[in-house]
Amino acid sequence: MKQNISRREFSQFPHWSQIECLDEDIQTYARHLNTLHDDFKNRFEDILTMEIPPWIITPFDETEEANVVLQEELLELSTNEELKVKFKKGYHIFWLQAEIPEKYPGLWEIARKFLIAFLIGKNSKYRYQNDTGTSKNILEILKPV
Repeated sequence: MKQNISRREFSQFPHWSQIECLDEDIQTYARHLNTLHDDFKNRFEDILTMEIPPWIITPFDETEEANVVLQEELLELSTNEELKVKFKKGYHIFWLQAEIPEKYPGLWEIARKFLIAFLIGKNSKYRYQNDTGTSKNILEILKPV
């Protein structure tokens, strides 16, 4: 991005192309953006280096899992037609189904940690409404079983 700004390519900042900017101002902005970038890299290093198991995003695809218990749960999950329909609403909604912790505790324990990292960081007031219309705070759902 620094190179783009230095070349006066402001695609990320469309209003900048409409105003007159001095070269030293542009360099100041570029330095500030680099500092922000470095700060974000340091602050979110744990999330950026996280290895998310592919089955969390695509639980119905054929996945090789070393853990036998998880492999069995994935196999059982892959035959659950009701959950396949719910998965179409999104993987985060899918993993919040009440039956997941009950029927697939091994998968849930791992998926729950990733949901906490991403959903809670996004908005801790996030509410989930299940098929019966019951609404729960995401923190209630993600509590350890």
